Parts: sequence; structure tokens; C-alpha cells
Amino acid sequence: MQQSFHISTDKHNGLYDITHKVAELVDLSKIRTGIVNVYVQGATAGIMIQENWDDSVQNDVVSLFNKLIPSGVWEHDTQDANGDSHLKAGVVGPSETIPIINGKMGLSTWQNIFLCEFDGPRDKRTIVVTILQTDK
Repeated sequence: MQQSFHISTDKHNGLYDITHKVAELVDLSKIRTGIVNVYVQGATAGIMIQENWDDSVQNDVVSLFNKLIPSGVWEHDTQDANGDSHLKAGVVGPSETIPIINGKMGLSTWQNIFLCEFDGPRDKRTIVVTILQTDK
């Protein structure tokens, strides 16, 4: 099964929890044992599994990347001023794969799936969810 959904982002750099939407698609698939791959289309966003206890970890992720990969100092900035966005997305990567165990994602209590926006705000980010059954 493969299905896409869209979300809009309201920050230049931010993490957006998409766990609930992905879980709905896993439930819809009726697959009991398998994997779910979550992929964001675009070269300036990523997918990350991270804690969602409160906003502190998400804020720390944004702060870390802004310190490690500052804006305005990259060769690509001469083209469209988002060299840092491409580098941040490259470090995080465009996808995560999660096991499906007994019909549910095998995330721990504190793990959630986040879209990482590095070049927002955006009206539409497309997330592609691919769900594969691994037993017969």
C-alpha cells in the first residue's frame, strides 16, 4: 500500500509531528507484520524519529542545526539563499522506516515521527507513506 498526504508548515525551521497520520494509514492497511516507510518529497526537508514529550527536544534540534549549519555562508546561497536548508535536509535524510508489529508501528513510548522543515513556511509538503507486508 502506498499513499501520500500533505501538510503545510508555518516556520522557516521546525519539526511537525506526523505520527498520528502515519498510524491511521498503518491501521487502514490491515497489515499485522511489516514495515512502513515515511518519505518527504523535496530537497529541503527531512523525516526524523524523535521524542515528543514536549517541544524542548524539537526546539533543541532546530537550535542544533542552526548552530552547526548557519544560513548565509554557503555557495548555493548565491542561487536561492537556502544552502543551509539543503545541508540540514541532507544530514537528517528524507525517510525513516519503522517496523509494524501486531498491526501497530513499533515505536517506543517516547518516539514520534516528525517532518523536519528547513525551508519554510510551505503551503504543501508531500509525505509518501509506503507500507509493506513482510509475512505471507
